[in-house]
Parts: sequence; structure tokens; C-alpha cells
Amino acid sequence: MFKIFIGADHAGFSLKEFLKERLVKVGYELEDKGAFSLDPKDDYPDFIRPVAEAVDNDPGTTFGIIIGGSGQGEAMLANRYKNVRAVVFYGGPDSIITLSREHNNANILSLGARFLDDESAYTAVTLWLRTDFSEESRHIRRLNKMNIAQRPSERLKDL
Repeated sequence: MFKIFIGADHAGFSLKEFLKERLVKVGYELEDKGAFSLDPKDDYPDFIRPVAEAVDNDPGTTFGIIIGGSGQGEAMLANRYKNVRAVVFYGGPDSIITLSREHNNANILSLGARFLDDESAYTAVTLWLRTDFSEESRHIRRLNKMNIAQRPSERLKDL
């Protein structure tokens, strides 16, 4: 099993609390990185950075869920970390969720709380968590090309 880190600013606080409760209830191991109270003046980097750092430090056995108003800035910040592949979801077909895992091995899901209701977000998160990376050689090859800053020994092995 893997560990999930979750974080949100004021815009995503309510959704974070909902998701946290539901995910723990069904058995996921989850660590909340904040916000721990609703503060309309908080800044998303204060809560997204700890999630991204945690996933970056252990990308093989951890996932992150980050939540903001649109999810865009949150994903941009998370993607500054070497081992993070954050994707944004704020609605749309389920295939967007599954492809982000199957083809891109995304390890952080960034949710746009202003565009998702609680149940839609929960459905997307659980689908994302249940979807595995395909490990097809073409997807591994593409991920390796994205990891230009990594030493060759740290890259995924081509199948």
C-alpha cells in the first residue's frame, strides 16, 4: 500500500476535509499537510510545498493530492520538484484521470475546488488512486525524456 499526502489552501480547505475523511474511512493511509483551519488570507505554497517535498522524497511509494481554487498554481509549484509529476483536474471525462496515471505516471493530483463538487472530486481521486502506470516502453521512454536533470542511473529502466 502507498501513503497519500494532502494539502490545500483556503479555497480547497472544505474539499480537503471532505476527501480526507472519506479516504481514511475506506482505508487509505493519509497525512494532512495543512491548512489546518480556514484562513481566507493564507497562501497555497505554504501547504502545497510540504506535499510536493514529501512525494519528491519518496516518489515510488507516495502520492499527493493538492487542492486550490483552480488547481493550476498548485500544480505549477508541485512540478518544480524533480520527482513530481502533478496533473490538474477540475472536471471532464474520466479518461483524463486514467491517462494521467497510465501514460504519465502522475504522482500528484491537483484539484480545482471551485469547479468540482465533493462527490465528483471523490470519484476522480479514487479512480486516480486505483489506476496503475501502464509501464509500456513508449511511456517509460517519454518519462525518461522528461527527466533530463536526472542521472541516467536514476531513470526508469526501459522494458
